[in-house]
Amino acid sequence: MRRFLVWMAAGCLAGAAAPAGLAAQGYGIYEHGTCMMGRAGTGTASPCADGSAIFFNPAGILGSGRGTLGAGVTYIGPTGSFTNDATGETTTLEDLKFYIPHLYFARDLGGGYAAGLGIFAPYGLTTEWPTTFEGRFIGYRSEIQGIYIQPTFAAQVTSTVKVGGGIDFSMVKVNLRQRADVFSTTLAPGLTGGNLGIPEGTDFADINLQGDATGIGFNLGVIWQAHPRVALGARYLSQQEIYVNKADADITQISTGIILAPGNPFGVPGGTPLDAVLAGQFTGTGALVDQTGSTKLTFPDQLVFGVTVKATDRLNVLADVQWVHWTKFETLALQFERLPQRIIREDYENTIGFRLGSEYMVTDKYTARLGFLSHGAAAPAQTVTPNLPEGPRTEYTAGFGATITPKIHVDLAYQYIDQADRRGRTRDGGLAVPTTAVNNGLYKFSAHLFGATFTYKF
Repeated sequence: MRRFLVWMAAGCLAGAAAPAGLAAQGYGIYEHGTCMMGRAGTGTASPCADGSAIFFNPAGILGSGRGTLGAGVTYIGPTGSFTNDATGETTTLEDLKFYIPHLYFARDLGGGYAAGLGIFAPYGLTTEWPTTFEGRFIGYRSEIQGIYIQPTFAAQVTSTVKVGGGIDFSMVKVNLRQRADVFSTTLAPGLTGGNLGIPEGTDFADINLQGDATGIGFNLGVIWQAHPRVALGARYLSQQEIYVNKADADITQISTGIILAPGNPFGVPGGTPLDAVLAGQFTGTGALVDQTGSTKLTFPDQLVFGVTVKATDRLNVLADVQWVHWTKFETLALQFERLPQRIIREDYENTIGFRLGSEYMVTDKYTARLGFLSHGAAAPAQTVTPNLPEGPRTEYTAGFGATITPKIHVDLAYQYIDQADRRGRTRDGGLAVPTTAVNNGLYKFSAHLFGATFTYKF
């Protein structure tokens, strides 16, 4: 039973923690400003004038005047499913909707300097499957809620070059829920539920893991106006060491309804409910009492290069390339209150994303935007699970901006995420290091996003 809880808690922490590190992939959010969203997140060389440069390139807050306040929200409506190879059965994700806010303030200080403060949520999605889903023993609910607070400073160092930087303070909450299967649980030395003839997929415990974490990092950017019609930019977001300390694992017994036969290996009379035998594990010194666990995560650094070309007096064409150092996420080491350490291999791969965008000034008050982006998957094939059914994506965007008054501007945008179908698994197959051999089905995912940002110029 002790060995079972090690695996169970390890799965909880791995599932809850892994999404937290995904920037612009999986559970990550890159839509921290509606103007940028409309042009597919391009603008490292020329961020939008709504304060969102605090995230996209801190150097871009110069030119904010007496003050620019940008506030908005991004709506995300995901859909997804898993289809089992053997049965052909398809299970769909629960119908969930998300609203991700952002708030920015930036101001020129004079003398070629500017300062600002941004509050945004780069991690805020939830994957939830029905509790009857076959993958519930890996996880049926994975949630990450994150808030970044970034004070920012920028300076004009030459007539054509400006630089900026900020300190990122992150506050993260993670939650994962999963079920435990008595079939694969060691009930006594050398005895599993399967040995007793209990069918696979028999729930006997519900695990609810919740934890808090904080981190600190930095965000640096530079913009070079290489030509009156060409700007180049670069941004570097540092890695963060995130410590999930004393995550709470609340474990609740679930009735199996199984009655033991006479002569059972537990030495109890025939007709005794299995639940009565297991009940002692959920109380006192039992292995399934509420526990705590801890781990350290390394959020990978990323580097973005961008170029903006003013093709005509009204048309800007933009392109960004984003590299994420995902090989930093090789393993996840887990410590428990009373149980042995557990090491989980993730073996993530570095990714490169390409973004193309355009912005056309229809009139002096109205602007239209279009964009396209594509990036690969960080998770290798053997780590695609219900907690993170991530895959390569192509995304399409459109946006519109309108100046309502000299001080008030509004931006609207739409984005469609089309994720490539990805083979993955719903079980570990009893392996400490799962391989693609245990992949047993196909994950599908897509999402519709809508954004709105209101900007006020002081």
